Amino acid sequence: MVSVDMENQDWNQLGIKAGSIFTPSAPISVQDLFAGRIDQLRQVFDSINQLGQHSIIYGERGVGKTSLANIIVAISQAQDTKQASKMVAIRINADGSDDYNKLWRKIFDELKIIGKTTKMGFLTSEEFEIIPLSQEFIDSEKEISPDKVRQILTLIANQCHFLIIIDEFDRIRDSVVRSAIADTIKTLSDHAMNTTIILVGVADNVTELIEEHESIERALKQIQMPRMSDKERSEIIDKGLQKLKMSIKHDAQNYITKISQGLPHYIHSITLNAVREAIDKKTKEICLEHIERAIEKNVEGAEQSIKTLYHKAVSSSKKNNIFKEVLLACALATTDNLGYFAAVDVRDPLTKIMGEPYAIPSFASHLKRFCELSRGTILQQFGVSHRRRYRFYNPLMQPFIAMKGLKDGLINKEIIIKDQLSFDLESKD
Repeated sequence: MVSVDMENQDWNQLGIKAGSIFTPSAPISVQDLFAGRIDQLRQVFDSINQLGQHSIIYGERGVGKTSLANIIVAISQAQDTKQASKMVAIRINADGSDDYNKLWRKIFDELKIIGKTTKMGFLTSEEFEIIPLSQEFIDSEKEISPDKVRQILTLIANQCHFLIIIDEFDRIRDSVVRSAIADTIKTLSDHAMNTTIILVGVADNVTELIEEHESIERALKQIQMPRMSDKERSEIIDKGLQKLKMSIKHDAQNYITKISQGLPHYIHSITLNAVREAIDKKTKEICLEHIERAIEKNVEGAEQSIKTLYHKAVSSSKKNNIFKEVLLACALATTDNLGYFAAVDVRDPLTKIMGEPYAIPSFASHLKRFCELSRGTILQQFGVSHRRRYRFYNPLMQPFIAMKGLKDGLINKEIIIKDQLSFDLESKD
């Protein structure tokens, strides 16, 4: 009995440990669990190693930009302290209420220096304390300017290299603030300061994050974060399972890489649920059966906001409506590296789902309705007539819709496992 209890305890501990390795709800911050994105990391550090060079990381929501920022900070802090210029790296989150002053006070609050105070008494002595940079150099009643920022950093940057990451930069909508940040980058670059600024935000291109400033193009390295490749998706799974001393069958791993559609959140969440399914069966090898149950759990455990939006998008009082099928076809459509698809990309998946040919005019109105508020604006529409392209407003909806289609029997797992997700669809009889 004791040995059985101990064995159960070991399995339970393994299930708990899995939750610290596969973390769908939080960005990755531990360097040895970060997978993929090697090219983006190299581009960032090439920028850091060049005086006067700064970076901007941009891409869709949910592709792992914050995880990349966390790893950049971790790598920078773990560098060899014997180097001539020690790296001091911080990451702050911007928000919609930030003006230029508030943003830089937030940054300088994170940058600490050692201050010296005199302790009075019978014997005068000196004490040292760590104080925020803002407390030492910034007058709370005065406006901060790009040149003031440069002056402050000049006073202290001779002892270390400052790396400042401003995450969620897209939340700053004020063009005046964005322009001031661009001016700051330009002045730091012009003076070859020992400081690197990295902007991170949701955008299709750099001009969406920084107002037109041709003068900073040479100083700003543009780094796009696309969705993860199959190789990168597999690397996340392999690294995590190695930590747990577990394995996965090839077809099961392929299933996860396809259904996740390159979004780290779903790679983590599906794998975590599959790991726990295997643990409940007291096996350390994950197979298709565990993935199937994991997908059901993902649908059941999805955020209420996603479930509500899905219901709003597909609900109709008319019988034999095809909103659900058209939305599923959109989720399975071939997209470019920014998530865009055209009506023609929806036609083939819908034809295979319905089991009969569907021409674009038969579902064009559905695409239009999905872009309307009455259906939750689940899709965004871009371009002019006959050249329109669409994209899910929230990329996390796509894998959810595909998994819901599996759960509801509109498609089967063979569809997902195949190499060409959108063109090898088969209806489930």
